[in-house]
Amino acid sequence: MNQHYGTGRRKTSVARVYLRPGNGNIVVNKRTLDEYFVRESVKLILRQPLELTETANSYDIHVVVDGGGKASQAGAIRLGISRALTDANPAHRALLKSYGLLTRDAREVERKKYGQPGARKKFQFSKR
Repeated sequence: MNQHYGTGRRKTSVARVYLRPGNGNIVVNKRTLDEYFVRESVKLILRQPLELTETANSYDIHVVVDGGGKASQAGAIRLGISRALTDANPAHRALLKSYGLLTRDAREVERKKYGQPGARKKFQFSKR
């Protein structure tokens, strides 16, 4: 079977994306795209690499995603789809790279420090 794979990560989300020749069905964690993601803006983020490469109706996409929130998961899936598309057709790489879709967003939550209420915030200073 002709299948292409891509891993995407964003914040604490990890997405495993499988591309198979088909007619554009997207399944996320055994649910349809519309069942899993309610917000339209999140679905647009996810479909971005498919629309740029004009392959929206060429592949069926099966996604297993874990961790983080819905927006974070959508970012992870977008990176996974982009990587799987470059695996399927290396000619797409230049286009996806120019739009920044092959770049891993490395921003993570900074850990909380002891003696403080958060990562950066300090308790109120009292002179007396």
